[in-house]
Parts: sequence; structure tokens; C-alpha cells
Amino acid sequence: MRKLLSVLYVSTPESYLSLEGENIVISVEGTKKFQIPVHNIESVVCFGYLGASPALIGFCAKNGVGLSFVSPYGKFLGRVTGGVYGNVSLRKEQFRRSDDETKCLPIAISCITSKLNNSRVVLERCIRDHAENVDTKSLKEISAYLKINANRLQKCETLDEIRGMEGDNARAYFGVFNELILHQKKHFYMHGRIKRPPTDNLNAMLSFLYTILAHDVQSALETVGLDPYVGFLHRDRPGRPSLALDIMEEFRAFMVDRLVISLINRKQVTAKGFSRKESGEVLMDDDTRKEVLTAWQKRKQERITHPFLNEKIDLGLLPYVQALLLARYLRGDLDLYPPFLWK
Repeated sequence: MRKLLSVLYVSTPESYLSLEGENIVISVEGTKKFQIPVHNIESVVCFGYLGASPALIGFCAKNGVGLSFVSPYGKFLGRVTGGVYGNVSLRKEQFRRSDDETKCLPIAISCITSKLNNSRVVLERCIRDHAENVDTKSLKEISAYLKINANRLQKCETLDEIRGMEGDNARAYFGVFNELILHQKKHFYMHGRIKRPPTDNLNAMLSFLYTILAHDVQSALETVGLDPYVGFLHRDRPGRPSLALDIMEEFRAFMVDRLVISLINRKQVTAKGFSRKESGEVLMDDDTRKEVLTAWQKRKQERITHPFLNEKIDLGLLPYVQALLLARYLRGDLDLYPPFLWK
């Protein structure tokens, strides 16, 4: 259980929530583990299936406390908001800003600045830890390129400029990605980022985890009352969660790329777990997919100090914290949306 920015996260899947007086009581297998006054919190997010008592649901609805249910794998299931209309106002403000390119720019710049910074950290950590085994010259050149462009990004005046710069930097970053692979190079090697469909083992793993990450971010946005389909950098397209794609740019390198590199270099995944279809698409088998998902769940349980809040949180809560910070920026509580910058 964790309380952040007046939001209570119940991360134990076996938890059951009930009402005792004006307190939320959290029990696991019939034993009380935690309780907190309802009036001290803004909303509750439950990662699990057991749910909450009707009495608590009614009390939260009456008192304006949002109550959201998310699967242990991060899929949004539902939300009880009662008679609170704040989310409508928040979404209308989101729609207004999304329709005004000048108001989209600060958020888009923040998200891509974070992406470039966090990609740089992946390269710099490889240089720091494995300088004797990698082409440090190439890695340093691309790291410097990303740093220069992160500064240039602040002067972009259109979304097309940002998209163009993001594409150029992604090609440069993935151009040296093979240097990060220290073992099994014969079987885990990419010729650039290929995603529709992935045609090599490395791209197959990246695409799979990017999809899982997108679902987590979408769930987080829905939990705080934002519409995940209305973005600021990614424009509207039927069925595309554009805002989730905007925000997940901050987490790609930090949450996914690092994990994929680690799984390969530690030989937790091997070439035997992949197969190629006649179309050229490469797929993971069930055992490899299970291994990757297990590692993903463990990764989300690691703890970091959030650079803006300066507070330790589970890595899996990052999308929820950033979604809440974005909601606060849109409501006017923050002067600028603070993206996640890995140090």
C-alpha cells in the first residue's frame, strides 16, 4: 500500500477494501493490514480482483473519492467516481489544449526531452559499466548528439519540428543499440527499429514490452480522469491511444530498453524461444513470453526516488504519478508539466 499525492495505491492483489467508520480498511486473507481516514485521500487505485465492499464504494462516491480497479498486470478495469464532475472539466480542458497547437507544444517538448535524456542515460551507463567491451566512441557520439538535440528541442515552434527531431534521434539511438548487447549477439541483432511486424528477436521483445507499457500508461491516464485517446504530440486517430503514446515516450528507455538488454545479456531469454513465420514476422513462444512478463512485473516492483517528488516509489507507479502530474498541470495547479527525467 502506498499513498502518493493524496492517492492511495493498493498494490497487493489479494487485498479487500472495506469501510469501518470513516476509514478505509485494507485486509488480506481476512486480516486487517492497513487503514486510513477516507477524508485524507483524493482517490484509491486497487491492483487486484477482490475489490471493495458496497458500503465503501457508496461512501467514496458520496465523498468525492475516486475508486479505480486495475488488474495485477496494469489493465484498467473500471472506476467509481460518484457525483464528482471534476473529471469532466479536466477532460474538456484536455480537449481544448489538444486542439490548440501552441498549447500542445510545452507538453510535447517535455515528453520528448525526457525521451532523449533517458535514452542518453542508457548509453552512458553502458559506457560506464562496459567500456572495455563496447565501441565507446560511437556511443559517446550518439549520447552527445541526443544531448545537443534535447537543448534544440526547447526552441521548436511546431509539432512537426518535434516529430521530425524525435524520429532523427530514434534512428541515431537504435543505430548503436546493438552495442548494448554483450552476449548472444548472433541471435539478438537489429537492423534498425522494425515494428510492423518485428522481423528479428530483439525487435520482437521491444515491441511486446512497448505494448505492455502502453496499456499501463493508458490505464494510469484513465485512472486520473484523462482521455488516453486525445494526445498533444500524437494526433487523433480512431482506436489509437494518442495521449498514452505521448506519455510513454518518457518510459521507453528506462523501463523497457534496459529490461530487454538485461534479459539478453543475462541469457534469461535465448534464441530457442523465438520463431519466424513465413511472412518474416518473429514471435516469442509461451515460455519466453512468460519469462519476459515475470521480469516485467519484478522490474515494476523496484524502487526509485522520483526526481520531481523527491520521494521513493515503486517503479510500476511511475505512469500513475506522471498522469497525476499532467492532470494537475492541465488544471492549472502546476506551471509546467514535469516529465520523468532519469538521472
